[in-house]
Amino acid sequence: MNVADPALRQKVHHAYSEIALTPAADHPFPVGRRLAERTGYPASWLARVPAPSLDAFAGISCLPCFAEIEQGARVLDLGCGAGLDSLLVAGGAGAVLGLDFSQPMLARARAAACAVGAANVGFVRGDAEAIPAAAGSIDVAMVNGIFNLNPARAGIFRELARVVRPGGTVYAAELVVVEPAAEHAGRHDEADWFA
Repeated sequence: MNVADPALRQKVHHAYSEIALTPAADHPFPVGRRLAERTGYPASWLARVPAPSLDAFAGISCLPCFAEIEQGARVLDLGCGAGLDSLLVAGGAGAVLGLDFSQPMLARARAAACAVGAANVGFVRGDAEAIPAAAGSIDVAMVNGIFNLNPARAGIFRELARVVRPGGTVYAAELVVVEPAAEHAGRHDEADWFA
């Protein structure tokens, strides 16, 4: 499958929305607590996060494990999904903006933030290549595994450069293929871009 396929965005949106709606169902990739534990999130941290956020986790790395968030920092969680990373960094941040393109994921993130009283966290619907934030308004951006799933990568990097202040920091995690993917009977299927 060509990663520049114009239908890719809709397929990714559908897959992630389905995770939010039915996290216990079968999906093209692992999700939830088990995935979070495998990607390095400490069990003690996960115990503090409400189920709506944890059950639909679909990231690829524990960015809060190594992201340095100064007290009062303005943080962007780009592709926030159900809000796990946003909630984990909220304690030290001045404000956290979680941005995602899936309303069902955002509903989970908002429910989780409400459950823990995270008044400094806001979740909004938006696209990574058109971030609804002013230029230079972000101190730290976290991007947990969206580049492979969005063909508008150049736009995402331009937007990050626009909204992160000079001297600010971007923490990003992504899967990197180091060898060609094995073909299934001579062809690739839609699940390959999640594998």
